[in-house]
Amino acid sequence: MYYFNNDYSEGAHKKILEALIKTNFEQCPGYGLDEHCQKAAELLKEKMGRNDVDVHFVSGGTQANKLCLAAFLRPHEAIICPDSGHINVHETGAVEASGHKIIAVRGKDGKILPEEILNVLAVHHDEHMVKPKAVFVTDATEIGTIYTLDELKVISKVCHENDLYLYLDGARLANALTAEGNDVSLADLANLTDAFYLGGTKNGLLFGEAIVIVNPSLKADFRYITKQNGAMLAKGRILGVQFTASLSDDLYLETAKHANMQAQKIQSALEELAVPLFIKTPTNQIFPIIENDKLTLLHESFVFSDWEKIDAEHTAVRFVCSWATKNEDVEALIATLRKLYAHQ
Repeated sequence: MYYFNNDYSEGAHKKILEALIKTNFEQCPGYGLDEHCQKAAELLKEKMGRNDVDVHFVSGGTQANKLCLAAFLRPHEAIICPDSGHINVHETGAVEASGHKIIAVRGKDGKILPEEILNVLAVHHDEHMVKPKAVFVTDATEIGTIYTLDELKVISKVCHENDLYLYLDGARLANALTAEGNDVSLADLANLTDAFYLGGTKNGLLFGEAIVIVNPSLKADFRYITKQNGAMLAKGRILGVQFTASLSDDLYLETAKHANMQAQKIQSALEELAVPLFIKTPTNQIFPIIENDKLTLLHESFVFSDWEKIDAEHTAVRFVCSWATKNEDVEALIATLRKLYAHQ
């Protein structure tokens, strides 16, 4: 079987494993107070050009989202989110379990629109409703699209003019940063958001996400809240070692670029075959619309996700490539697609 179902099926990039092995017998302080976490935080600050941010390392994306939003919001406050957002669809109500309502809006191509934020504010106007306090965006989005710098600038302006925090889920941020057409940098995110995280789990690490808190008012007691929520690893050095290796020599960009490149080969082949796309993306997630009879044949040799039923005869599916996706696997998928569509 060939696997295109996610970007975390494999273990970790060899440079990550080598770094873990090299430091394995070092004795370090626990709970992220070791020199490796400090070094990783310094590297990330250098890439942002900011020394005034706080960096915290946690093990997973859902953990990062729940932890940040629970820490940043008061009990009556809510989050505005595109309806496809991870916290709204794929986190089992983790954020809402912390007591914060998610106000979902439709968005466009997986991205929230500034006017949608303003519309929510117009409706939620008194103490008989939850108070919108944060806007949740994802880059790259759940459907592989990316925000432009101008789009983020407008969203950030709307948020800050209306006393809203802008929080960015960066589970696949490296894929967005290395996508064709991207004009957003880590420095831009530090200037435009109140907090965001850089994902490692889906980008060649065994596990790990780096939370960056920019807004000074959100920094206080974050380690207390991290510990209380079970998100502080005793062996925090494992996260620091991995992020130091990933951020050194821009490995985090190299791994994401590889995933994007492999996925774009598939997308180009689909376009050559005139296979319709649910949406065209520049990142490592590809969404063709496949006839159901062909879908059955594809599932015999390839593992991927059925994304959305289009009609009685067609389904949008998702192919995902990772830092470790092999050329031969991509070529096998393309060859099979060409056979399936040879006589059309």
